[in-house]
Amino acid sequence: MVQEPMLVLAATGGQGGAVTDALLARGARIRALVRDPGRSAARQLAGRGVEVVAGSLSDSGSLAAAMRGVAGVFAFTTPFEAGVEAEVEQGRAILAAAAREHVAHLVFSSVAGADQESGVPHFKSKARIEAELAAGDVPYTILGPTYFFDNALGGAPRILDGVLDLPLPPDRPLQQLARPDLGAFAAEVLLDPDRYVGQRIELAGDAPTPTQMAAALGTALGRQVHHEYVPPVAIDNPDMRAMWTFLNGPGYRVDIPALHAAHPEIHWTGFADWAHRTWAAAPGSPGY
Repeated sequence: MVQEPMLVLAATGGQGGAVTDALLARGARIRALVRDPGRSAARQLAGRGVEVVAGSLSDSGSLAAAMRGVAGVFAFTTPFEAGVEAEVEQGRAILAAAAREHVAHLVFSSVAGADQESGVPHFKSKARIEAELAAGDVPYTILGPTYFFDNALGGAPRILDGVLDLPLPPDRPLQQLARPDLGAFAAEVLLDPDRYVGQRIELAGDAPTPTQMAAALGTALGRQVHHEYVPPVAIDNPDMRAMWTFLNGPGYRVDIPALHAAHPEIHWTGFADWAHRTWAAAPGSPGY
């Protein structure tokens, strides 16, 4: 009997790519939905044995076609291209297609804190999608990743100059996650759905303070890096300003020891290990 494939939406992005890598490592068949199968990243997926199909997160027709005959779906939505209302419409298109094709299990990547009164626009848009998913008939699991380690890469030039800009006090822990750990967890959920259906699980691998993050980056780079506090009010983007205000206030609430104890099958990368692997070969560092 031929194994049914798993469908990964936005498979060339950060989250979708991590899930694809984890599923391939476990020998799963994968169908990947991408906007342009002709792009280099999509061709690379095809070269790894992935079935690549064209489609859009906002087009329920192409989503339904991609979902036909799959064992499960990894779904992801984004507000960062067209705004939070467009993200909600993406979610509705995904849910409508999943219902139409009677998808056996939909794994939705939301965000940690979406179930709190966060005041963060892109948390609230994901909460709306979560609510519609929970009210529907499609079996689901919701994953809530915290802040990704990779977000630090947006400040790479400053870090290489010895400064970690972060809108948090130096001693305030920030729960974070490695994208490969999200991929590994999502693969586990997709391949063992009965254990996870109906659950909402928030994910974090570590909770370093900005001071500890700067020290780990400095060790990886072989030079001193110091944290510089950026007041959230100085952030121009209203969504990002709201997020950092939330992270300075209630913040994420993942019980990290309990999560890791319950899921020892996940490697759970620490920030220092991520920093070493990511930055030890950075320009100007000893390992480059």
